[in-house]
Amino acid sequence: MSKANPFRYFKTSPEIIRLAVMMYVRFPLSLRNVEDLLHERGIDVSHETVRFWWNRFGPMFAAQIRKRRIEAMRSSRWKWHLDEMFVKVNGENLYLWRAVYHEGEVLDAVVTKTRDRKAALKLLRKLLSRHGKPAAIVTDKLKSYGAALRDLGIDASRHETAGRWINNRAENSHLPLRRRERAMLRFRRMRSLQKFAAVHGSVYNHFNQERHLYSRSNFKENRTAALAEWRQLLAA
Repeated sequence: MSKANPFRYFKTSPEIIRLAVMMYVRFPLSLRNVEDLLHERGIDVSHETVRFWWNRFGPMFAAQIRKRRIEAMRSSRWKWHLDEMFVKVNGENLYLWRAVYHEGEVLDAVVTKTRDRKAALKLLRKLLSRHGKPAAIVTDKLKSYGAALRDLGIDASRHETAGRWINNRAENSHLPLRRRERAMLRFRRMRSLQKFAAVHGSVYNHFNQERHLYSRSNFKENRTAALAEWRQLLAA
């Protein structure tokens, strides 16, 4: 490992840290659930240690996954599905804006206090800078999207389409995050929500093998490859 090894200050094996972060982010588990599961494997760590590892290494793992996928998947033939969901944080309704492309992978997520043109513009600018322009954009016809597209010089009438069930791809992508929200007994801060949504989206993409599209043997090969890649994160 290089001198810039991020695990160099920790006596714990990097494999244990990767395992703990993966279990907490990927599955609908609480910090104490992860502590108990690690204990079953003979690994004695506190749930507060798991919390520290997730906060320290989760964004680093997500950034590395995102970088690899953006480099390999940039395409002008993509169709983006945009949607927003309500998330209650300390009694206040916040808006989590999310984008997925037509094969179901999460592209990005942005948390805002408002549901207006400025918030939609924040999401679209982030998407365009990372992924380029898509072939089409599917929304739920929220007027904020149309106003934001016009500000960017994009013909909303050409790119914005909507209809019954046509945006189910984006709406269904909210479900894994909703399950995590329940397991975590809601989020405490806006910043925590933004951080977790970004990391969760990258980890979900990495392990989402869409098993219904493959044979059992191909699914097992893809799952093994994804796990092997995860174990190599930050290893160089």
